[in-house]
Amino acid sequence: MEKGPVSQFITHHYRHFNAATLVDAARGYEKHLTEGGKMMVTLAGAMSTAELGISLAEMIRQGKVDIISCTGANLEEDLMNLVAHSHYKRVPHYRDLTPQDEYALLEKGLNRVTDTCIPEEEAFRVLQKHISKIWKEAEQKGERYLPHQYMYKLLLSGVLEPHYEIDPGNSWMLAAAERNLPIIVPGWEDSTMGNIFTSYVIKGELKASTVKTGIEYMVYLTEWYRANSGGRGVGFFQIGGGISGDFPICVVPMMYQDLEWHDVPFWSYFCQISDSTTSYGSYSGAVPNEKITWGKLDIDTPKFIVESDATIVAPLIFAYVLGW
Repeated sequence: MEKGPVSQFITHHYRHFNAATLVDAARGYEKHLTEGGKMMVTLAGAMSTAELGISLAEMIRQGKVDIISCTGANLEEDLMNLVAHSHYKRVPHYRDLTPQDEYALLEKGLNRVTDTCIPEEEAFRVLQKHISKIWKEAEQKGERYLPHQYMYKLLLSGVLEPHYEIDPGNSWMLAAAERNLPIIVPGWEDSTMGNIFTSYVIKGELKASTVKTGIEYMVYLTEWYRANSGGRGVGFFQIGGGISGDFPICVVPMMYQDLEWHDVPFWSYFCQISDSTTSYGSYSGAVPNEKITWGKLDIDTPKFIVESDATIVAPLIFAYVLGW
């Protein structure tokens, strides 16, 4: 396949240092898929609010992502952008804000993520109105689901369609729901929807058990990995650090060391986009070779670290894999 102008630009200009690693990682991702491998993408930070869905949704539609691990914030913020985009406020001078300026944003119901403010009423409350009904209906039927499965039910029900404010083709969650893509959401409780669900539990309107837990996510991931790690294996494309990457990568040593299943293959490709530097106690900044000692990567696993801004790097790598 002939590459498009974005791919041609990076291969011509990005020849050294982090730029060259970006191209190497993109070629490695493409090679892994071409050889029949599958790929996990992990999303930390606020990548949904950064509108990564513009490129990630197409990656999902074209089958170039097989499973996602993300924070609860990334799970919900893609939907928030989908239904409340026109109410978002950009603050380009965010570095100059005083504590008083920040409090003024709070009073307007604007929660800031770097240079972008998420509107509480139009984003959080619209989702709450509909998702709470789905939680309660499941509980009444004695059903329990994982957090992302509730979000899929919400999207596929069509109740949000009248609220859409962006091209739905740019929503990675909608693309994932339509494919029923497996998603892992460790620590979902640390999210706005997790907090809202907790409030219903405290008020006695829902049981905590109605939403499945992180342990059940690890069981779910174990079953998926066992079924999909044959042949070329599963690659690991990590955007940022934190729990969205730390949690799923551990499924391999858990199976090998704790379950003593000695036929478990290591992750077969690894790339991390991060600006976290290697330092004492900085797991997110650990170099890939350290992961060999934990039984996650093999000696010969292709390994890349692009020490740069993921909001810039990830769309470029996805563009290359998509042939743009």
